Amino acid sequence: MARYRVGVDIGGTFTDLVYFDEESKTFSVIKVSTTPKKPVEGVLNAIENTKIDLRDVEVLIHATTLGTNMFLGQEGLKLPKLALITTKGFRDIIEIGRQNRPELYNLFFEKPKPIVLRRDRYEVTERINAKGEILIPLNERELREIAKSICKKYEVVVVAFLHSYKNPIHEFKAKEIIKEVCPEIDVITSYEVDPEYKEFERFSTTVFNAFLKPMMSKYLEDLLNALTNKGFNGKLFIMQSNGGVSTVENAIKKPVAFIESGPASGAVAVAYYSRITGDKRIISFDMGGTTAKASTIINHEPLITTEYEVGGKIHYGRIVKGSGYPVRFPFIDLVEVSAGGGTVAWIDEGGALRVGPTSVGADPGPVCYGKGNTKPTITDANLVLGRLGDKLSGGLKLRKDLARDAIAKLADELGMEIEEVASGIIKLANMTMSKALRIVTIESGYDPRDFTMFAFGGAGGLHAVELAEGLNVKSILIPLHAGVFSAFGLLFSDYRVDKVKSVMRLADDIDDYKIEGIFSDLVNLAIKELYTKEIDIKIIKLVDLRYRGQAYEITVPWNGIEESLKAFHEKHEALYGFSSAKEEVEVVNLRVTVIGVMPKPKIECEKKLIEYTPKPDYYRDVYFNEWINTPVYSRKKLRAGAKIEGGAIIEDYDSTIVIPPDYIAIVDNYRNIRIWVKEVD
Repeated sequence: MARYRVGVDIGGTFTDLVYFDEESKTFSVIKVSTTPKKPVEGVLNAIENTKIDLRDVEVLIHATTLGTNMFLGQEGLKLPKLALITTKGFRDIIEIGRQNRPELYNLFFEKPKPIVLRRDRYEVTERINAKGEILIPLNERELREIAKSICKKYEVVVVAFLHSYKNPIHEFKAKEIIKEVCPEIDVITSYEVDPEYKEFERFSTTVFNAFLKPMMSKYLEDLLNALTNKGFNGKLFIMQSNGGVSTVENAIKKPVAFIESGPASGAVAVAYYSRITGDKRIISFDMGGTTAKASTIINHEPLITTEYEVGGKIHYGRIVKGSGYPVRFPFIDLVEVSAGGGTVAWIDEGGALRVGPTSVGADPGPVCYGKGNTKPTITDANLVLGRLGDKLSGGLKLRKDLARDAIAKLADELGMEIEEVASGIIKLANMTMSKALRIVTIESGYDPRDFTMFAFGGAGGLHAVELAEGLNVKSILIPLHAGVFSAFGLLFSDYRVDKVKSVMRLADDIDDYKIEGIFSDLVNLAIKELYTKEIDIKIIKLVDLRYRGQAYEITVPWNGIEESLKAFHEKHEALYGFSSAKEEVEVVNLRVTVIGVMPKPKIECEKKLIEYTPKPDYYRDVYFNEWINTPVYSRKKLRAGAKIEGGAIIEDYDSTIVIPPDYIAIVDNYRNIRIWVKEVD
């Protein structure tokens, strides 16, 4: 009988694995270096470092940033040849876009290059209007000629016609004809990927999906074959960007839904843990080797957005609107900045110390890894200041002498002491990350003083307290196995299917009965995609509304048309400072989320919390504005009730926690570490 549940998360620097033993009811973790050019090897390396037999694995859930890496030009990945067939006269939709100008005063600004070049875009005569009525029938002869000309030239063909969200008959017919003429070509229609209005966003989402599909198909097939060859015969699920998991088949069919699967799993872990700890308002802070991510969790649920720009420029944590490629699919609302352990410190032309955005990643890694890099990083600064020990997970020995030499070169150029430069690197990194935290709290209308910060990732505990202090966050929680916490989230995730239908009707012209009929159809479609019908199902219904004439809509829960309209006016007032109940309101889209609740491991709780003061394992010098001989504790030795006063360092297999002076830490019943400011007598 299968006894293990396994979660594997491939990050930019490390590949993390967590597994739960159903017999012993225990968790185990493994952290290995990511293999960017051959990601399957990283997964297999992680599994080989465990004691488990793949024949005993019931479920393996996987998260990866492979789609994003491919788009950003990762070496060793073959880009597919794409073609786009669209309505006559609309060949340049994906190039024209929305005419946003992200850099208003930059005379040399260049728009993102279209994924499908103009020479690879074809037009066919057909026309359906916004009501779904056929104005010009599809010219099948013309389409057949196009199909014959592209048979040998492309791997994937996208069919995206005007107003197909309302009536997809021409897209479906075109797909049928192209497959008849070119059986080997993969044909993707926009209706199957994104059946919503706004042609640019629909075309862009579909093209991006087609761009990812060949690579994702090959990767997942290679992964499944490699696992099967080693005896795996359990279920393989893939984490989606919306925080739910899906099957390999769905991931291959719609890879655009899996772009941000790694960061999403961290937010899922925080949401699940918050139910256990009772925290209702949480800042999720995840700092890894390449980037730092922030999100908010309200009442145990991560906030969701329905649109994301892939490859867009980031300005202080914000994606600059119009600088990337819009993708419409539910995403956990995350802010990501280039501030991970491998982020490079450098001196600009003006002689100022800078940190990021460049990262050295897993290969060669920070200077202290001893793999040939000479550019100092945030990890090197932490090591030089004594905040890190001389070993990382997996037994990797850190070379403090190399890190010190690299930072010394910056110090000589700046005319400063080594400790000053290293401390400056930490402060600059914290400034970058604090901007991301401000975006998800203050700039989103939340008071961070009302929140608890959950900090995780390999480097999260090194910076959490200083970041919380800058936002006046009173409580910090470092979960157990913080360094692989995103992989933990995979074991606590549920199966999720999202469906959407464009309606485009005035609220006065449609009643509850018609809307419920559409919802019923969407629910039935979603349930068909569940991997099994034997699980508990949770259904969420949402509606996109807007005042007539507006270009953007607001999503509110569906509770009947009257209640939803009331919620829309209230939310509009909260977001924009005004509302108008007399204005006509349009029902734009109906959305359904069907969640298949999956079994989850139980987190053990120590019922008795007896406070005690543990003994340090040893002492080392740590720089807290001055060198202090600081106690260092092994986290695995700490029991519930342990009370530690700062300054102190707590080391774990997968992460390190810095507790500055004037702070105190307590291990709670679930062996999480909670940190507060010391009370002044």
